[in-house]
Amino acid sequence: MTDDQDVTEASEAAPPHYRVAVIGTGFAGIGMAVRLKQAGLDDIVLLERAGDVGGTWRDNDYPGAACDVPSHLYSFSFAPNPDWSRSFSPQPEIWDYLRRVAKDYDVVRHIRFGHDVEEARWEPGHGRWRVRTSGGTVTAQFLVSGCGPLADPAYPAIPGLDTFRGSVFHSATWDHGRDLAGRRVAVVGTGASAIQFIPEIQPAVSGMRVFQRTPPWVIPRHDRDITAVERRLYNAVPLLQRLARTCIYWGRETYVLGFAKNLRLLGIVEKLALANLRRGVTDPDLRRKLVPDYTIGCKRILMSNDYYPALDAPNVDVVTEPIAAIEPDAVVTRDGARHEVDTLIFGTGFQVTDSPISHRIRDAEGVLLADRWRRGTDMQAHRGTTVAGYPNLFVLAGPNTGLGHTSQLFMLEAQIGYTMAALRYAHDHGVERLEPRADAQEAYTRWVQDKMRGTVWVAGGCDSWYLNDQGRNTTLWPGFTWDYRLRTSRFDPAGYRLRPAPGPARTRRRARSRPGGAVRRRGAGSGRQ
Repeated sequence: MTDDQDVTEASEAAPPHYRVAVIGTGFAGIGMAVRLKQAGLDDIVLLERAGDVGGTWRDNDYPGAACDVPSHLYSFSFAPNPDWSRSFSPQPEIWDYLRRVAKDYDVVRHIRFGHDVEEARWEPGHGRWRVRTSGGTVTAQFLVSGCGPLADPAYPAIPGLDTFRGSVFHSATWDHGRDLAGRRVAVVGTGASAIQFIPEIQPAVSGMRVFQRTPPWVIPRHDRDITAVERRLYNAVPLLQRLARTCIYWGRETYVLGFAKNLRLLGIVEKLALANLRRGVTDPDLRRKLVPDYTIGCKRILMSNDYYPALDAPNVDVVTEPIAAIEPDAVVTRDGARHEVDTLIFGTGFQVTDSPISHRIRDAEGVLLADRWRRGTDMQAHRGTTVAGYPNLFVLAGPNTGLGHTSQLFMLEAQIGYTMAALRYAHDHGVERLEPRADAQEAYTRWVQDKMRGTVWVAGGCDSWYLNDQGRNTTLWPGFTWDYRLRTSRFDPAGYRLRPAPGPARTRRRARSRPGGAVRRRGAGSGRQ
């Protein structure tokens, strides 16, 4: 046996071990890593399948990609950006911001790029997670999934799609090598991504067919340049940007009054959307196609000033007849009409209610998290973050932590704060394993679903990606975000099964200085809003 073989086998037998392994380097993964490091925990690794950080803001670089949450609110509370160029940030700026945060907070050196997680399995005998990736295997006492819901594109099952001879791509995997000038393009889907890229490509194409299953409600987008004077003020007086952020936050929270408290208030927003439609579309027949038949807010309310004018252009046709099949050079609708095209672009969203990472996480018996969730009625997680049967696992952007009205980063920071509180508790009390009790998780889930009743998301009369196959909303938080922040502000040990570390290890852990491997109290929260 050669020396190289000895080294290889030893490496395979004893993979590198970490206190915490984090999957993904989007907002969730980077935010988690920063808080761990601020708490003095350097024994961490981040596993990233791509070659750079950024998650969905790295991958979704289609024309016109931008955030629909105001810039000052769409950033970490601990890392404000006084130099946003617009009130709604474009994708390149958000990606640059994430890369800058990762660099400034010394996160990059902990990242293993090109490490796509293939399987993570709990090893009860060792009290650790074994994580097999495309770049090798690591083990960790605690595992944090920072894989957001907008990670893996969803394609509809259309007969004949594989026979199409032209170019086919999803908005999340945009083919920038495909020149669309003069092309006959079919766009399938009219969601948040489609309303951004359709106006960008419409002037260049020779013809566009937009296949619409359900029209969205679209309100005006009050976007503008942030002036150089404003940026200088934010840099000189950070309190001013903090004030702007706070005002935006509370303004967005008022949306919940209509979404979850009194649906009649949504009538005001509906009038704004209809006025936006009248301004943007002159053809009365097209207007009728674009008026939704469900309560506004049931699906995500979209924002655009140029989507309706793009649909009203002479080279665009909105098709509402369902797609029956794809042929080598055409899309065929149920009425038998053939729409000849040479490019297919899918704006059909992501696999949200069937989390892709849940198909790679196994418990001690090898049961996939996805299968565990299927056996029940829906996805469940205690406080939206920890899962019964999967010890020492934290799922950021977990079940019922999504939002339809404000910045997802507020929820992520609340979850990160809850995760930090759990890790701190484990350290302070010599706990090597923590797992939510099934009854505590079920009680929490029942409370969330009871709170969901009467909200526009389940009573609004639409079939949205918020709902699972049983019609339950397993995606959104059913109320104010400050309420969720309060409910995750401290770790609740009574809701958990806790296993202490072995005696000697426990003694050593208690004696260990806090800065060197402990989780200190300072910095463990998620920052003030």
